[in-house]
Amino acid sequence: MTTISYPPKPSPGDRVAVISAGAGLPELFPHPFELGLERLRGDYGLVPVEYPTTRKMGTTPQERADDVHAAFADPAVKAVIASIGGDDQITVLPYLDRELLRANPKPFFGTSDNTNLLMFLRNAGIVGYHGASVMVELGRPGAMHPRTADSLRAALFTSGEYELRPADRWNDVDRDWADPAAFETEPQSRPGTGWTWLNADRVIEGRTWGGCLEIVSWLLMADREIAHDLSEYDGGVLLLETSEELPGGTEVFRTLRNMGERGLLRRFSALLMARAKTWSFERPNSPEEAARYAAEQREAVLRAMRMYAPDTTIVFDVDFGHTDPQLVIPYGGLVRVDGPARRITVTY
Repeated sequence: MTTISYPPKPSPGDRVAVISAGAGLPELFPHPFELGLERLRGDYGLVPVEYPTTRKMGTTPQERADDVHAAFADPAVKAVIASIGGDDQITVLPYLDRELLRANPKPFFGTSDNTNLLMFLRNAGIVGYHGASVMVELGRPGAMHPRTADSLRAALFTSGEYELRPADRWNDVDRDWADPAAFETEPQSRPGTGWTWLNADRVIEGRTWGGCLEIVSWLLMADREIAHDLSEYDGGVLLLETSEELPGGTEVFRTLRNMGERGLLRRFSALLMARAKTWSFERPNSPEEAARYAAEQREAVLRAMRMYAPDTTIVFDVDFGHTDPQLVIPYGGLVRVDGPARRITVTY
């Protein structure tokens, strides 16, 4: 069993690395990036530090790995945060020096394609944080969502328990980052629907694993960062969320089915399934189409879990995925899922 510990936390005034280990999208969309940096400075009192690939598209995996190493090795840098995700961070993993990162543990914040680095750090014994990229959450039009901002502040600067709460209102319709006017007002939102609980007759406390479902499936295919002794995950809390690519119900079911065939699903005592993102520029679903998509995804998850882990406690629509707000979840850290009380508490 891997020994996993929380790295030291930064304080206001500290330097934090901003890296693009997935894609250098700040080069293409500087406005949300600059807005996110401004909020890191003004709202959190942190000093962002950039690297050669932070604002550069088309960099090599080795170049991005070099920036990861530089960020973790610099004793003046107290935390690392992703600019955004991407789609090929898996190619960076072979170039990473696990011992260097293990010797210089720091909080890392990122989602989506950053599932790769979160899983790598977990296997190095370092708790990471699933949540809060510079361009998306910090660079949100109008203002940061209060739930996201509060969760990030607690995860950055505190080390105690933090109770997650269902969003009163939420959104998953994106705006055009190329249009400066898109940042003048906050996004439209719709009423929250709360969480849906199944097999909620017990209290579970365990370490988290998982992340973006598409990235987890790629790591499984490449046989990277997955423990060969699956008892590593016994009693843990599985985190799963899907991206703006909107994988269909059949794809979601097949991915979970294959995880079940590998013996993974039955290892976890609880599954937190994030609220599904239902809209993208490629698929601008109507509200009715979006509702059908979300229902199809939920049924796909339930079908697989009934087959492979029917007794697992499941909570649907937790706000930690590609929707807004986004709550920060410790990756490899402790989460308590209290079914009878309908409460989820994380340890930052």
